[in-house]
Amino acid sequence: MTDTYSYLGPAGTFTEAALRQVEAAQGQDWRAVSNIGEALGDVVAGRSVAAVIAIENSIDGGVSVAQDALATIPGLRIIGEYLVPISFVLVARPGTTLADVTTIAAHPVAYAQCQGWLNAALPAHHHLPASSNVQSATQLLEVDEAGNPASIADAAIAPPTIIDHYDLAVLAEGIIDNAAAVTRFALVTTSTAIPASTGADKTSLIAELPTDRAGSLVEMLEQFSTRGVNMSLLESRPIGDELGRHRFIVDVDGHINDERIADALQGVYRFTSKVVFLGSYPRADRQPVLFDERYSDAVYREARAWVAGLLSES
Repeated sequence: MTDTYSYLGPAGTFTEAALRQVEAAQGQDWRAVSNIGEALGDVVAGRSVAAVIAIENSIDGGVSVAQDALATIPGLRIIGEYLVPISFVLVARPGTTLADVTTIAAHPVAYAQCQGWLNAALPAHHHLPASSNVQSATQLLEVDEAGNPASIADAAIAPPTIIDHYDLAVLAEGIIDNAAAVTRFALVTTSTAIPASTGADKTSLIAELPTDRAGSLVEMLEQFSTRGVNMSLLESRPIGDELGRHRFIVDVDGHINDERIADALQGVYRFTSKVVFLGSYPRADRQPVLFDERYSDAVYREARAWVAGLLSES
């Protein structure tokens, strides 16, 4: 019996490219869905054992819809992360030339990442928003009952792999403004089993400030800094119940099995019980986590033994 993994489809998306990196998903069933909510809904309902979702881009930062879903849907855990380099091509119906292009279909994020090139090459173009990078391209091939193009777009921004799946002409390659762009994807499940520590790990959580007062964010961040824990991500998202109330998405270097990470998490929980542990999992880059030896597991154990000894003397 095979397992099912959900991802943002259709075939050819960057999310599919991330899923191809998931070792456990190879040879299993892949379910293409329309949005992140549907992907996570599959996991919660048991239709899929896990889902791959985009959670951060090196240019645009965190993916807000993913962050909000992880904060509000109970029982989700991240068990892995995967990095996908981002590049785009401009595609059109066969027979179209660059000079024919006046309207370009594109996901808003992809459009923003290619806007410099577009303004230089096609200064008079118009943008037609699309819900996904692949959808912007596939809609070019749709026709109405009379056989005419259903989309008013002349071209679309899409991943380079689009031509492996659809009969489209490439008008330009490498149109992204920042060639170093990378998107980070998470493998999300409902299993509470935490992947084993590798020494090159990351821990994710979401926390709300207990009160809206001066210094409260600093106090929460001190739970990490005073234990030598490095933060690789800190972003805020509105909670939505009133103005000025935010939750914070936090990624730190290390694993919950590490003494310094476990102690920091206990500190955060004492600071605010409104904290969601999203998981500890191997870093995508497999780079070992470096930290001051004052915060090693051995030092924590030695300190506990010292206190225990003091108590035994009393």
